[in-house]
Amino acid sequence: MKIGLLFGSFNPIHIGHLIIANYMANHTELDKVWLVVSPQNPLKKYGDLINTYDRLEMARLATDHAQNIEVNDIELKMPQPSYTIDTLTALQEKYPQHEFALIMGSDNLGTLHKWKNYRLILRDYRIFVYPRPGYENADLAAHPSVTITMTPQMELSATFIRKSIAEKKNVQFFVPDPVLKFIESKSLYK
Repeated sequence: MKIGLLFGSFNPIHIGHLIIANYMANHTELDKVWLVVSPQNPLKKYGDLINTYDRLEMARLATDHAQNIEVNDIELKMPQPSYTIDTLTALQEKYPQHEFALIMGSDNLGTLHKWKNYRLILRDYRIFVYPRPGYENADLAAHPSVTITMTPQMELSATFIRKSIAEKKNVQFFVPDPVLKFIESKSLYK
């Protein structure tokens, strides 16, 4: 089975993430998409990340009835910070029957050269790229391992959602209802 891996902090997960995952699972050669909840991105500051297990639970709530989209918690069991190449290796060892591919935004493709062992990633894995405004022409876009997709674009970010919640603004429809209820029940991002 071909499984696309969409890594993220999902702080919180929102409809933009779900649109990307759904597109990749249904409009590319991938059979499924796994959302890999990352405790900490090594290229980002720890910042205002909430508890990892709350982020994992929100991802599970958001995908509870989704077809071909699942949540994977492998990075929660790995040393921190987690590097994509190490996670790919661990997944390949645990699930040798699957073929894994990366899903990333064109903004991340532009910084892939900064990733640990990025040449191994390009050599051994396919990368499905969704467009991000302002990042259309990454140098690696022409690499044979890279597939640029026509995923619908949406300028929605978890930062915007967190800020809106902190300012007591309505975020209904930006996050799935079960996620919104979870956020409200735990008073997250206030």
